[in-house]
Amino acid sequence: MTRIKPMQIHQMSVTYLPEQDRILMRVNTTEGEEMRMWLTRRLMVGLWPLLSKLLTEHLLKLESAGASLAGANAELKKMLAEFRKEEFLQHADFDTPYQEGQQRQPLGEEPLLVTDVDATPLASGPLRLNFNERPPNGDTKPRNFQMEMQPKLMQGLMHLLDQALLQSMWREPFVPAAAVEPAAEDGDGNRPRYLN
Repeated sequence: MTRIKPMQIHQMSVTYLPEQDRILMRVNTTEGEEMRMWLTRRLMVGLWPLLSKLLTEHLLKLESAGASLAGANAELKKMLAEFRKEEFLQHADFDTPYQEGQQRQPLGEEPLLVTDVDATPLASGPLRLNFNERPPNGDTKPRNFQMEMQPKLMQGLMHLLDQALLQSMWREPFVPAAAVEPAAEDGDGNRPRYLN
């Protein structure tokens, strides 16, 4: 397993690639390594709500009034967590371009096709994320790596993921097509085909 410690993360990039219909997440380290991962819609359906919930709960525990917040109403907790998230975003650097061409790729050139993520909040502050690729056949060896992210960095990642999700339109509900007349055949008697 490849492991990245919190202080070693230099930059992150999250980009929706329409031709792949996937999100490419890249993390480079201060040691000149780059980890690349594909995030699919199927994965994000479960991962996004989980990370949002864990980050919110973790931020509330880190507050100085954390113990007294246990009995607070949900609206107050939500307001406090949103305030802390906005505070983190104000100090984040989203303007510096991602540094391309890292020399070492410990996971290989092909991005990790993430099949599942284990997320664990640690008592000391960071959130531990294990990104796993479990191939359906036994022919290839599973790949994975782990990184620990402080809440500020985690909020930056959530912001980047949110922007990629907006671009992908994966959050948009599936809208049934309006009732239309059947598609006309072309001159050769063939109906239009829709390909994946």
